[in-house]
Amino acid sequence: MAEKIFIYQVLPRLFGNNKDLNKENGTIEENGVGKFSSFDNKALKEINKMGFTHIWYTGVLEHASKTDYSAHGIPKDHPDVIKGNAGSPYAIRDYYDVSPDLADIVETRMQEFEALIERTHKNGMKVIIDFVPNHVARQYHSDAKPKKTKDLGTDDDISVGFDPDNNFYYIPNQRLELQFPVQQGKDAYNEYPAKVTGNDCFSNKPSVTDWYETVKLNYGVDYNNGKTNCFTPTPDTWLKMRDILLYWTAKGVDGFRCDMAEMVPVEFWNWVIPKVKAKSKSLIFIAEVYNPELYHKYVDWGLFDYLYDKVGLYDTLRNVINHYQPSSDITFCWQKIDGLQAKMLNFLENHDEQRIASDFFAGDPFKAIPGMIVAATLNINPVMIYFGQELGERGMDKEGFSGVDGRTTIFDYWSVNSIRNWRNNGAFGNKGLDANQIKLRKFYTQLIQITKEEAITNGKFFDLMYANYNNPEFDSTKQYAFLRSDKREFIMVIVNFDSKKVNLSVQIPYHAFEYMAIEPQRIKKAKELFSKKDIVLSSRWDRMLFIDIDEYSGKIIKFSIS
Repeated sequence: MAEKIFIYQVLPRLFGNNKDLNKENGTIEENGVGKFSSFDNKALKEINKMGFTHIWYTGVLEHASKTDYSAHGIPKDHPDVIKGNAGSPYAIRDYYDVSPDLADIVETRMQEFEALIERTHKNGMKVIIDFVPNHVARQYHSDAKPKKTKDLGTDDDISVGFDPDNNFYYIPNQRLELQFPVQQGKDAYNEYPAKVTGNDCFSNKPSVTDWYETVKLNYGVDYNNGKTNCFTPTPDTWLKMRDILLYWTAKGVDGFRCDMAEMVPVEFWNWVIPKVKAKSKSLIFIAEVYNPELYHKYVDWGLFDYLYDKVGLYDTLRNVINHYQPSSDITFCWQKIDGLQAKMLNFLENHDEQRIASDFFAGDPFKAIPGMIVAATLNINPVMIYFGQELGERGMDKEGFSGVDGRTTIFDYWSVNSIRNWRNNGAFGNKGLDANQIKLRKFYTQLIQITKEEAITNGKFFDLMYANYNNPEFDSTKQYAFLRSDKREFIMVIVNFDSKKVNLSVQIPYHAFEYMAIEPQRIKKAKELFSKKDIVLSSRWDRMLFIDIDEYSGKIIKFSIS
């Protein structure tokens, strides 16, 4: 039986930080920082106990930071091209190294990460890290690269804007001019000629809203000549990126979440993924892609295992949770990508999105329970949960570069209150949590365990909405219902996005049983899996099932087949 993937996304920098000062714009000395060692066997066992199969350690690669490690042989970064004191995890300073922030001993940082990979595996989970292929920090320099490996840009012709074998794009004869107050004189940041900024900003004057701390990598696409592709011979950047992926694969990494994959030509992915998977067939590649028109291209041609389902299911569920869209729109959401649902990564939170419990989203983590049930059980595809989501983390702190925006900072040194309380300085458990946090975490744990049911892990899907649009005892704007089934299991999922408890009926067309190859007369018993209570079936349940559901809730009913 194939395993349904559940990913726990976590920033080590924040997860293991037990210091509670949380000073706005605080330094690493003031606010503290989590370490690789914070994920000891106890921590990993607790995460695995919830049912997670993978951990995405976010922010592992060495990235630009205002913390000075020059005493350890790591060049100091200029503060004008860094966001926050800790820096963006997506402004990579060295593809071949890990963040010194996360090490107990800076000089042994790589060995400490290798030990974390080994501990994660021993505790029954696989390791995913970021691969950031589109851009790097403005002062990229690898001091950990293998011998005979040339650094990015070493052989670039900086007199031209584009050359197929350049690693960067340039703006000839122009100096970089940052459009906000910067240091002047001998302390000024100097970049000449200016490199193109990471978000395809072909100007020497990137604004504060651009990705000004990064520079765009050149994969052989001539942007100044109608985006002409120059892929023969193989561009030097392709070769360097292949070697980086192989380097981390050799260290035991099990998968890569590929940042802004759609900003890198799909031809590169078609070329590189088979080469990397030849070394490890079980590797998974997850693409951050936001344009649904590109989905098939990046799966069928780009060879990605999974794609972010952000502009589809995430956006729809968020709007349904907030009553901006009817729940029936969930049907149209999966229909738009019919045939690709098994390839989508479902989530309701990640480091880019606002926390469910924040004032900018639902303001209450329990309001998202029906949406989370749908995301987890709709299909066989992977599901991701962002650390603290299971505790109702609000993300309403004013950390520094990241203001009060409903997100947990990725730029600042900070600690997360809910995670800190759950950790209890490494003891873990409910002691530091309030009643609502305990209740919410129990829900997430139950949900993940329920998805181990074979009908959800491997079964067919049948949407029941079309049969209930005219059902007076079912509100298709506030409820959603569907079936999951395989040869031995038959499951109905019903969720209620309404703010009040409802007594409803769900009409089941006979075609559903035909499609599922289930004989309804063989079903004599049913049990609701969250409450573990038996459900009494009427003689005509297979035509219409009567059920009551609490507000912002859902039920998963498993029918026993004799």
